[in-house]
Order: sequence, then structure tokens, then C-alpha cells
Amino acid sequence: MSTRVGESTGYGPNFQMSAFGYIMAAILVILALPLLPVIVPAYLLWRIFFREDETHSFESWRAESGRPPGDS
Repeated sequence: MSTRVGESTGYGPNFQMSAFGYIMAAILVILALPLLPVIVPAYLLWRIFFREDETHSFESWRAESGRPPGDS
């Protein structure tokens, strides 16, 4: 029979901190939902006008290094 974590460490569930976390998450959702119609178009405009054309990916690194695709 194994010992429970709460018995071995002295730490158990903390209802006050759990409730605080759920309340803060609800407040953040309530504040963020009205901002979505502003955030989404702003992000899309930023991606269209201010995005750099460089892509940093593994595929581009392999192509620039001159190594064939199957080479290890």
C-alpha cells in the first residue's frame, strides 16, 4: 500500500487558491472576449504589412546548407 502525497508531504488541496484561480480565469475571459474583435484584425494587419519575409524553419536551413534531403 503506497502513501498518499498529502500524507507524505503535508500538502493537501487548497480550496482558497483553487477558487482564486478560477475567479481570476473568469475575470480574464470576461475582459478578453470584448477585445477579440480588435485583437484579431490588428494581428492580421500586422501579419500583412509588418511581417518579415524570412522564414526560419528546418526546411529552409537544409536548403541553404546545400545538403540533400535524405543525407544524415
